[in-house]
Amino acid sequence: MARFSGGGYLTFGVLALLGTRVPATLARGPRGEALQHGQSGTLPRFLEEPVDAYIVKSNPIKLRCRARPALQIFFKCNGEWVHQSQHVSQEHTDLGTGLKNREVTINVSRQQVEDFHGPEDYWCLCVAWSHLGTSKSRKATVRIAYLRKNFEQDPQGTEVPLDGMIVLHCRPPEGVPVAQVEWLKNEEPLDSPNDDGSESRGGHNLIVSEARLFDSGNYTCVASNIVARRRSATAAVVVYVNGGWSSWTDWSPCNVRCGRGLQKRSRTCTNPAPLNGGAFCEGMSVQKSTCNTLCPVDGGWAEWSEWSACGSDCERQRGRECTAPEPKHGGRLCDGVALATDNCTGGLCTQNRKLLHDAKPQGELRLCVESSSGGDVALYSGLAAGVVTVVLLIVAVTLYRRSQSQYGVDVIDSSALTGGFQSFSFKTSRQANPLLINSSMQPGLTVSRTYTSPMCFQDSVDKELMAERSLLDPLPDLKVKGQRIEVFGKGEAERAEYRVMSHPQTFPRSPAPDCRGVAVGMTLGRRGQNLLAPQVPSTPGRPLHRATAAFGHAGGRLVVPNTGISLLVPHGGIAEDTTWETYMVIHQEDGAEIFLSPAVTYGPPGLDLSCPVAMTVAHCAEVAAGNWTVRLKRQTQDNKWEEVVSVDEESTSCYCLLETHRCHVLLDHPGRYALVGEPLNQDAAKRLRLAAFGSPDAGNSLGFTLRVYCVDDTPHAFQEVAVGERSRGGRLLEEPKMMLFRGNTFSLQVSIQDVPQLLWSIKPFTTCQEFSFAQVWAGSRRPLRCAFSLERHSHSSSQLSCKIAVRQVKGEERILQVYTSVVESEKGVVPFFTQSDCTVTSQTGSRAFKIPPSIRQRISATFDTANAKGKDWQLLAQKLHVDRNLCYFACQESPSSVILSLWEAQHQDSGDLDSLASALEEIGKVQSPRTSTLSCSRQERDSEFTQLG
Repeated sequence: MARFSGGGYLTFGVLALLGTRVPATLARGPRGEALQHGQSGTLPRFLEEPVDAYIVKSNPIKLRCRARPALQIFFKCNGEWVHQSQHVSQEHTDLGTGLKNREVTINVSRQQVEDFHGPEDYWCLCVAWSHLGTSKSRKATVRIAYLRKNFEQDPQGTEVPLDGMIVLHCRPPEGVPVAQVEWLKNEEPLDSPNDDGSESRGGHNLIVSEARLFDSGNYTCVASNIVARRRSATAAVVVYVNGGWSSWTDWSPCNVRCGRGLQKRSRTCTNPAPLNGGAFCEGMSVQKSTCNTLCPVDGGWAEWSEWSACGSDCERQRGRECTAPEPKHGGRLCDGVALATDNCTGGLCTQNRKLLHDAKPQGELRLCVESSSGGDVALYSGLAAGVVTVVLLIVAVTLYRRSQSQYGVDVIDSSALTGGFQSFSFKTSRQANPLLINSSMQPGLTVSRTYTSPMCFQDSVDKELMAERSLLDPLPDLKVKGQRIEVFGKGEAERAEYRVMSHPQTFPRSPAPDCRGVAVGMTLGRRGQNLLAPQVPSTPGRPLHRATAAFGHAGGRLVVPNTGISLLVPHGGIAEDTTWETYMVIHQEDGAEIFLSPAVTYGPPGLDLSCPVAMTVAHCAEVAAGNWTVRLKRQTQDNKWEEVVSVDEESTSCYCLLETHRCHVLLDHPGRYALVGEPLNQDAAKRLRLAAFGSPDAGNSLGFTLRVYCVDDTPHAFQEVAVGERSRGGRLLEEPKMMLFRGNTFSLQVSIQDVPQLLWSIKPFTTCQEFSFAQVWAGSRRPLRCAFSLERHSHSSSQLSCKIAVRQVKGEERILQVYTSVVESEKGVVPFFTQSDCTVTSQTGSRAFKIPPSIRQRISATFDTANAKGKDWQLLAQKLHVDRNLCYFACQESPSSVILSLWEAQHQDSGDLDSLASALEEIGKVQSPRTSTLSCSRQERDSEFTQLG
């Protein structure tokens, strides 16, 4: 904009102009120009003054002045007059007052402001003239607007406890005009302070005096002016809740009925539960205390008192008391009678009840006897007839009972089982779990327990006797070099040491156990039917679990150790002079089906049996609540799964007995079988087993790796983990825990907590890992595993303590407490099973069964034929609690024998014959006959299975 070089020239020009006009005005008349301008004798008054302005980018700004009355208005900027050509003027007369209003505007550009270099900001004002003088407006500054990009101070994320104070600092970037600040929470503008005043802003800072859970979120400071809008870095605010203990529960009853024991009480970290990373409760969740329970004292009889004098009724009495000792603390009362009576005349009391020593003289006695001789004859005749009747009844009953039993023994008498009790109860010293690096179990406590694991046969003598010829009497020419479980991958089947010389008359067998489990040249089954021969694919790098054994007419039991899988071949199931090389192979399936157990193949396909085998399979379904429909399925030749039977339905082709952790299945045909589940609602749950292993990092002397596994709660699934960890040198850091995973479609989260920050560091972004619902629910061929890589700051830090939380979103949570030494010697790398070194996987003959063969034959012969009292196989099934689906037993040649095979499968671990003896004892008390009978033909059963296949 052009300016005059000096203010004097402009003033002179204005005055000269006014001087030339004034005479002309005066010459016009007495009123002249004064009337024309409506002169009122006042100086110009500004109706609008220039205001401060900011230049945004390169856009010029306008400054405006308006005054009344005014002859002229000029702008003066930075002490210099603005050239008249730069002014834009407008003039109009106010009709009400007749005064003249004048308005002037000028433009100021960015270049003008930037070229000005003075002690103060660029400024402008306007000057208005009238007849009486001049008036000046206020100064208006003109500045270039801007806003820097970087905040002088960004808010920082913080973690505060509940009811703590949240302070977020923010200093916006430098700018003209000064930037205004607002806060965003989760990308939404933060509302005004709460009514209770819990939120306030000090300057640009955000302050929350009492934090609530809903205050957690991502906070952003936003600065803005007329130029731009800037966002700070986002600050994550976490309001956490430290855990608090609930009240102690009542003390539990003493764990022993007699003597010194333990009782405990517990509390949970739920008052409140830790939330958002809050600290877990410190201290013990379980307290134990010693207790003493008074032992029950059974009562005992004291000595009999002396006989009383003989009374008028020809009897004497004596008594005893239950005081040696008295029953105390719930002890049993004395058995027997407390008062005994006896005829004190030897039974020779006279008819009139007079005693012999009170008899009359001889003459009178003779008279008495003669007078009563007729009555005495009748009395003695009646007694003799009664004695004869009793003797005849005893003889008849004895003959009848002998006719009902082929062996001359009534098996309903439970004492017949005495000779066949095979108890495997043994005493062991309770030791710490060798897998745990630091076990909290107290050594030295000796307890008595019964072996309950289905992993292998515990009797060490059996390992030697298995090869004795006496056990293989039914197979005189069979020589077994070795019987062992094979765990191998693809291409390792050729190294299996199992060579068999078959008897010339035995049924053909495959020349070698193929790793696929398919017997060569054996495709025809019973009655020439074409059996399905499912393939057993070998997955590279994936071990197969397999057990083989040769069984003959004596039958036997085949077990895959540490998997919960076993097969019972009943005595007599295989024809005499025939030997079958039987095998079981375990597979881990995945796909669209929800597999509740591993898939198990037993064979060979042409196995010919006269009665069903009993297969036991472990499963992971929580079946107690009834939220599952469990089905047994069989794989067909085209690798599809077809339903054989639903566990809750009646069927004559198969029998399923579902227990809490395993299922017993009676099968007639070899093949591959698996338990498949269908959830009925979102409360259906699978049991997961959680285990934490650790090992030093081979590539970093300061590193340590924690591996957490979440697998189905079956022995086979955990063995998969054990095999892998053994190869890595891993050690079990905490007793595995069980967790229910529900079908609510929510994922599983695994996080590590409470790692000592001063001693250890963890790889960033790995503190919390997650498995999707589908990964856990449908199962996978490989165990689910997540790893946490930690590094200690120095070699002096040898201890690691932390917590691993495993939780399902909107579900259960389990805590694995880790406390270990990272410099533990290699002796900690031990097998993961108490009997992992066992290699005996089969038993043959009578050793494989709990019930002795002779007693088994007697029971079968007794109950297979119904008798008048209804003591048949149906009653036996009812007393053994297997009376569901009785139609299946009715289709068998010997229902009682099949029922006993099922009982053997149920009790293969405990070896306890008490339940069977109790059932037989209850049957012996049954008086009412049964009227309903069941029957079916074997052809019906086989045809049903053929339709399924």
